[in-house]
Amino acid sequence: MGLLLVFGGVLLTVYAALYSQKNIRLFHHRLLSFCTFFYSTFLKPHSKDEGSGQQAALESFYKVQANVYDATRKRLLCGREDMLALAAAQLKFQAQQGLFEHSKPIWVDIGGGTGYNVEAMHAFLDVPEFFSAIFLVDLSPSLCDVARKRFKRLGWNVKILCEDARSFRLEDHLEKLDHVRPTASGFPDYATANISSAYKADLITMSYSLSMIPDYYNVVDSMVRLLAPTGLIGAVDFYVQSIVETTGRNYLGGSFNRHVNWLSRVFWRAWFDCDRVSLEGARRDYLEYRFGTKKILDQRNYLLGGIPYYIFLGCHCQGLFARSQDLLETIDASCTESPQIIPAKGHDFLLPLLPQPAIPIEIRSKAYESAIINLSSNLPLPSTFYQNHQARIYYDEQLKKHTQFNHDYLYSFTWEDPRVDQRILQINDNDTILCLTSGGDNLLEYLVTANPKRIHAVDLNPNQNHLLELKVAAFQALPYADVWRMFGEGRHPDFRKLLTEKLSPHMSSQAFQFWVKHTGRFTSSTSFYDYGGSGHAIKLVRRLSWFFGLRRQIQTLCNSKTRNEQREIWSKIRPMILSRTLHWALVGTEWFLWKAAGVPPSQRQLILRDALDMPQDVSKQEWVSDTTGEAMWDYIVNTLDPVAQNTLLSDENYHYLLTLTGCYTRRCHPLYLSPKGHTKLSQPQAFSGLRIHTDELNEITQRFKPATLTIAIIMDSMDWFDPATTAASTQVRALNRALKLKGRVLLRSAGLKPWYVVVFEKNGFATKRVAARGPGMCVDR
Repeated sequence: MGLLLVFGGVLLTVYAALYSQKNIRLFHHRLLSFCTFFYSTFLKPHSKDEGSGQQAALESFYKVQANVYDATRKRLLCGREDMLALAAAQLKFQAQQGLFEHSKPIWVDIGGGTGYNVEAMHAFLDVPEFFSAIFLVDLSPSLCDVARKRFKRLGWNVKILCEDARSFRLEDHLEKLDHVRPTASGFPDYATANISSAYKADLITMSYSLSMIPDYYNVVDSMVRLLAPTGLIGAVDFYVQSIVETTGRNYLGGSFNRHVNWLSRVFWRAWFDCDRVSLEGARRDYLEYRFGTKKILDQRNYLLGGIPYYIFLGCHCQGLFARSQDLLETIDASCTESPQIIPAKGHDFLLPLLPQPAIPIEIRSKAYESAIINLSSNLPLPSTFYQNHQARIYYDEQLKKHTQFNHDYLYSFTWEDPRVDQRILQINDNDTILCLTSGGDNLLEYLVTANPKRIHAVDLNPNQNHLLELKVAAFQALPYADVWRMFGEGRHPDFRKLLTEKLSPHMSSQAFQFWVKHTGRFTSSTSFYDYGGSGHAIKLVRRLSWFFGLRRQIQTLCNSKTRNEQREIWSKIRPMILSRTLHWALVGTEWFLWKAAGVPPSQRQLILRDALDMPQDVSKQEWVSDTTGEAMWDYIVNTLDPVAQNTLLSDENYHYLLTLTGCYTRRCHPLYLSPKGHTKLSQPQAFSGLRIHTDELNEITQRFKPATLTIAIIMDSMDWFDPATTAASTQVRALNRALKLKGRVLLRSAGLKPWYVVVFEKNGFATKRVAARGPGMCVDR
């Protein structure tokens, strides 16, 4: 089966070459190349003429095919360009931060073969200008000869070294340096001998070489010594592994798509063993154990049968350990709103971390606790600690409460109007805010209009926070035109390129994995806002408008210049949109309300009991049913009629404009998507006060230092609670404890008389209703 797959791939490649090039000489060359590759890989017996050992084995395999290696590996060895793009983006970020102030970086490519990686890197940065020295280390003389010819043709000064990676030492080849970089403040010397930090590599790469090194432990250990304190390591290689093997490891940087099923594990391991390529998970595990994870990506090469491969971008564990206590205390203080502790200095910092904490252990953050466990077990810290920005706080992605969302978000935008929040709360730069993430729009609006001291964004769904991370990264890395195309128009054909080359240094590993998987949400013919749970509603509106022949009228409605013009159009299309038949068949159903509109069953009960004038504080067993559909009908009519009558969609109501059209307009959009918003949010410290928590609201508020929050904006989250449980009272008490005296809680509810208002009053809050839904009354928009 495997032989057929490879042979089929060869035929497809040959056909593509013939069809696209229309050049018989090129066709002959490619055909000969693939025939040579096929013979060397599957038919040629291993020769012992060159002797025994790893070098002899490599020469036996590569000598015949060295000159056609690059021509035959482009489709087999996927992910090399992505790895280089991630490394280049990170290097550029570090250069902007001044980490290479006294010298250009040094790059060592381990197992570099023909030098393909070095030339390919030129697509992402100017290789000859960016690096002060480049070393290619490989054990195959034949591949090194090809590399020498390549760089002679390019005119680049790349040092080709045919030697064992275990014995490679940079000081042997850099005896005279034009610039000597001082050791960065606070970083220890990791060399086993008295070797200057100038003899360290700023970038080490391995492209499909780790799987071919028998003694990989020594090679990985040597790279630890070789890598500079602020250096990067990039690797891409084949692998097979079960997700069971990674259970309990909190330092992996995400396990999305990592699992390889049993049949594939057995097949690919046996297949590659024939060519002495080892795919066992231990190689990758050891790499992740010895280096901190910045980015990890698990992919499949489906062109050749779904071969699993991974991309790894890492950094020095010890480089962070040297300042771990400062970092841990800083993150912990910002997560719990506690005063930052000045830590003891020195390499024995682990001892004062464990006993007698300076603040009570019950208000330590989960990030701090996980870090202490890892440090005491001699493990790397969780991946979030190695990111360039510390906004995203560590969470355990394997917990069921996070996996229940099936790798998708519910809201691609936020329904609640931030202008109402600002008018009621009068947010200012002294406020410390706790708010739900949702689509992330409102907290970005708070940062533009009020710039509060701290914002804690909380969401149990990791994917909502992945969306927020993407929006934050866009403002940190992209010009206004790209930000507008992504979130104003909902499309960007170059999103995949932007993600790897621009956005990746500003995102956590988990968020990066998520968006690599979902690049099509920006590059497809449909809008980004057509996806997620709320996308169901937007797509349904568009399909219904097509079905009823209302597309032109709805477009005219959204382009109306006055409210009178809008009211006139609404009166014509209202009978169709608010059709009782449509409502009974679809809109009023529990499935639509939950999957498309984001209305959970408990919130639906609030609406039904309002209509029936029944008590709200009842258990699930006493829920009522809306057999006639009248209650939901009244709710929808009382919501949509005031919107159409009293707000102008084309100018002020961007929420419904987006729902009807799938995009914003230059005239009507959130303030944070304006040029003014971009100018403010693209400032270097614009998000320094943002912390993104992936957990339940209670879990976060209970760990805050008492009396530190000034505002809590919890949207309609309490509508989800069951009145028969103590969840509401537990959350209210936690909010009371975390809020300062006269701190404020702003909540919304689908019910006119939500049962939990009494819970607030019983736990020390004074309550006031500031707006209510009713016939002819438009609330929140």
